[in-house]
Amino acid sequence: MDGWIIDGTYCGPAPVPADLLLSWNLDPVLLAALAGAAFALRRTRAVWGVAVLFVAFVSPLCALSSALFAARTVHHVLLVAVAAPLLAAGWPTRRAPGVALPFLVSTATLWAWHLPEAYDLALGDMAVYWAMQLSLLGTATLFWRAVLASRAAPDALLWSLAGLMQMGFLGALLTFAPSPLYAAHAAAPLDWGLTPLADQQLGGLIMWVPAALPYLAMIALAARRSWRAAVAA
Repeated sequence: MDGWIIDGTYCGPAPVPADLLLSWNLDPVLLAALAGAAFALRRTRAVWGVAVLFVAFVSPLCALSSALFAARTVHHVLLVAVAAPLLAAGWPTRRAPGVALPFLVSTATLWAWHLPEAYDLALGDMAVYWAMQLSLLGTATLFWRAVLASRAAPDALLWSLAGLMQMGFLGALLTFAPSPLYAAHAAAPLDWGLTPLADQQLGGLIMWVPAALPYLAMIALAARRSWRAAVAA
């Protein structure tokens, strides 16, 4: 599927179930960028972040996210809670930056792009779409980089908990919204046996529960680091 040139939507039109497995995104510019990033980062853990980006933008998940808000939620979770910490782990900093500002910026970016007007605009305009993707990934990477660089384990734990809470709160709002919010997903979910509201609720649940796992992993890592420091003292 030449999805990157159809209807102004990067991943192409919403596929029906029978076409999903054929809906790979073979944009040569994207493939070249991912290949270059993988080569440059091949000796660091960040290369796994590039692999996650391949899943998000090349696999049929990209096309499915044009149809279902739930799939778009998975796409965004992969960006901000899986690819971003992996990229951050491969891009260490020698000094510990403050976490508060990256947290506020990344949270504001995530919430702003889930406003109905901004979300629908991004799915209908190529430039805005990439502004959404790059800003989500970039601000989340800066947040995780600051968390990983934090010299105080309690700070890393608390900021990871804050990240979990804001993600869960946004997910809860989407789950319990009384009506569908996004015009971009007003019809396509019906082809998948879902009403637009049920699709939105599923997306909210994904953001609320499974998306918490990377944050919980970071919390566990920070708690372990804190415990070791206490024992060593």
